Amino acid sequence: MTDDETRGMEIRRAVMGDDYVNHALARVDEFTAPFQDFITRYAWGEVWARPGLDRRTRSCITVALLCALRSHDELALHIRAALRNGVTADELREVLLHTAVYAGVPAANSAFALAQEIPAEASEDDA
Repeated sequence: MTDDETRGMEIRRAVMGDDYVNHALARVDEFTAPFQDFITRYAWGEVWARPGLDRRTRSCITVALLCALRSHDELALHIRAALRNGVTADELREVLLHTAVYAGVPAANSAFALAQEIPAEASEDDA
């Protein structure tokens, strides 16, 4: 494993959680292996590892971008990751309100509906 792969896997697991990463890796096949390698090395091992922003800030940016792009599957994952990275529900609400101004109310409306379900799921898992 290269340094980027090792660092990328460490960061990916810290941000997304072992359960999610293990599930994603269990589904890797010959077709998807290059993509999984790419996101581990590049997204997690290089970009998320850069010193210029902390993980909380990166999570807020990622949530805003995924909201704007209406990438709901990825958005749900990264809302959970943001909460894992210490973003509070109040901060998450502010990110989505801010995104509504620049990316549109319909995109933020969908993101609010999605985000509203996630903390409830998290608290049910803790029970």
